[in-house]
Amino acid sequence: MMKPVKFSLIGGAGFRAQYFLRIAQALPERFEISGMVVRSEDKGKDMEAKWGTATYRSLEQLLENEHPDFVVVSVSPSQSLDYLLALAERGIPVLLETPPAPDLSGLQLLYERLTLTGARIQVAEQYHFHPVQQARLELIRSGQLGKITETTVSISQTYHAVSLIRKMLGVNFEDVRIKAMRFESSWVQGPNRSGPPTEDKLIPLQRDLAWLDFGDRLGIYDFTKDQHRSWTRSNHLSVRGQRGEIFDNRVLIQQESCTELRMELKRMNRGELENAEGYYLKGILCGDKWVYENPFAPARLYDDEIAIAACLQKMAEYTFGGPSFYSLEEASQDHYLGMMIEKAISTGETITTEPQCWVLKS
Repeated sequence: MMKPVKFSLIGGAGFRAQYFLRIAQALPERFEISGMVVRSEDKGKDMEAKWGTATYRSLEQLLENEHPDFVVVSVSPSQSLDYLLALAERGIPVLLETPPAPDLSGLQLLYERLTLTGARIQVAEQYHFHPVQQARLELIRSGQLGKITETTVSISQTYHAVSLIRKMLGVNFEDVRIKAMRFESSWVQGPNRSGPPTEDKLIPLQRDLAWLDFGDRLGIYDFTKDQHRSWTRSNHLSVRGQRGEIFDNRVLIQQESCTELRMELKRMNRGELENAEGYYLKGILCGDKWVYENPFAPARLYDDEIAIAACLQKMAEYTFGGPSFYSLEEASQDHYLGMMIEKAISTGETITTEPQCWVLKS
């Protein structure tokens, strides 16, 4: 049996960083935490007690005592550059959290100082690794929908949604014309990152809509703040091709024989009713075909953790010579398009994007 891959974590006390800790705990045969950088001594002690992993106050201290295969950098975009430069100088691969930089100049700086110098960096954009998105992408790859021409993504904000739009449409770094608007009203306050609501009240609602015209393909962005946590708003994704469409979990196809197919993406769990295999996601069926099988079963992970575990697994493969899976260039492009959506909303103008340095020089 192969040894688990070792990774260190910078920013271990943060909200996002604890995903990686839970995943490593659930999959000890695959992943091992090799120390964490937590700048606060008190928080460090709390993390050691909770997770049983050594913490250090600086990157230098960590690398004096640990020998990770790669490092996960999970700090704010404005704080990440110094860590990235120090790790690149030592030749240590990095899995970086999204977004990679706070603004366009920061993205350009990362490209010039890291990508052009051969730094080995991938970005932990997990949304397209969610089980249902992998199932939809498998249907697209099968060709049953024909050439894909449209997608509507109403799941998460800006760069996350743009990554899904690009994946569903098969877009790389093509320029795009963006029209956008904001609709304002009010809605009942629901759960947020701090937890469930504690009182019943109405709060301002901002619904952002954008149309991304790639010429022969159209992406529609539709997002309301905290929608992905809401009890009263649903997430939605649809894909339309020449021969059919996916509308959330419904699949409609007209075959070349003019046969009509109507199918569902059906989640298959173990541990329900009389099944005694433990509770976990087995995979997703469409008709009589498995369009997604959970590679981390029987670990009891929810979908976002499964997706982040996929980033970790692919990072392990990349570290030991495997392919890139979500490069700094891709992450920069998605963040750039997200910023252009925000510009189109704020100005009311149609924005036409331009090739950036990570496209022009690659």
